[in-house]
Amino acid sequence: MVPVSFEVIKTEKTFGARLGRLITPHGIVHTPVFMPVGTQATVKTMTPEEVEALGGEIILSNTYHLYLRPGADIIREAGGLHKFMNWHRPILTDSGGFQVFSLASLREVRPEGVFFRSHIDGSTHFMGPRESMAVQEALGSDIAMAFDECVAYPASYEEVEAAVERTTRWAEECLKVHRRQDQAVFGIIQGGVFPDLRRRSAREITSLNFPGYGIGGLSVGEPKNMMYAILEELRPLLPEDKPRYLMGVGSPDCLLEGVKRGIDMFDCVLPTRIARNGTVLTSRGKLVVRNAVYARDFRPLDEECDCYTCRNFTRAYIRHLIKANEILGLRLTTIHNLYFTFRLMDRIRQAIAEDRLLEMSEEFYSHYEVTDDGEENF
Repeated sequence: MVPVSFEVIKTEKTFGARLGRLITPHGIVHTPVFMPVGTQATVKTMTPEEVEALGGEIILSNTYHLYLRPGADIIREAGGLHKFMNWHRPILTDSGGFQVFSLASLREVRPEGVFFRSHIDGSTHFMGPRESMAVQEALGSDIAMAFDECVAYPASYEEVEAAVERTTRWAEECLKVHRRQDQAVFGIIQGGVFPDLRRRSAREITSLNFPGYGIGGLSVGEPKNMMYAILEELRPLLPEDKPRYLMGVGSPDCLLEGVKRGIDMFDCVLPTRIARNGTVLTSRGKLVVRNAVYARDFRPLDEECDCYTCRNFTRAYIRHLIKANEILGLRLTTIHNLYFTFRLMDRIRQAIAEDRLLEMSEEFYSHYEVTDDGEENF
């Protein structure tokens, strides 16, 4: 049984961007795709039905967080993550590796995995490839990511080289111990911003013949042009018939630039996290609606958007809700940011289908203000 398969429907003429279909046990995902993050088995402030209605086809949930709370055994008893959270479409779970390295208050890396203290209560835990696979099998996601070591930027060559070695060894272990037949495991390529280490990691991980490949360790503080250069370095080394997943990337310009460089899948907390901080994505760039300048602004968040929020509410009203700590304000900004991101991916897919990604890109940049503030990869 092949739980997850992928087919490239069309390759765009200018950039070689790919239009594809990811077939999973819980439905088909049209790529390139953005996956909203449901860290704790929920996309914050949204019901599953709302996420799907906005255009969501697949979500990401977090192994580390769900392992700590409520626990993999409880989710298994509930019938798996899909039933637990009432989401009937595909789910991808990350390995927990990034969170172990970024959130744990104390950690000790060993050849077999990582000892760490919970960021919730300080309790001591161990996670390695076996443990990560066991938790993800209990969760029952359609796609489980191999356990890896993600190194922050900047890091020394020696640190990154050691992480590449561990990531390959742990990937091999993940494949050995994984047993769930209705779940695919994707490998992760590391290597930081060092081209030779990226090439080495790509060779080693693709040799294991995973059904899909994540590109990790980017959008962790490096400049965007450095990330793009690494993607160009990796592109010819990745199998044409397997999906390519750029992990932790979700700003509009990075989505477009990633697609141009052959990426099929993205995830990021950015659209939902900045929404809760009073910032929205618009056709002109980011807009901080909580700012005082919008107190008497009775226009929609984005005059080119037809989402529920923009059709019914003004900047002034949404600013009032956010300043008053009303939950509706967070819901309205989240609805808008998810809708904006999903519609951008729709436009990108349509442009690939019609061989006009260059024109679509030029139109996008003609009025979109790009910043180089990085992503938030959590």
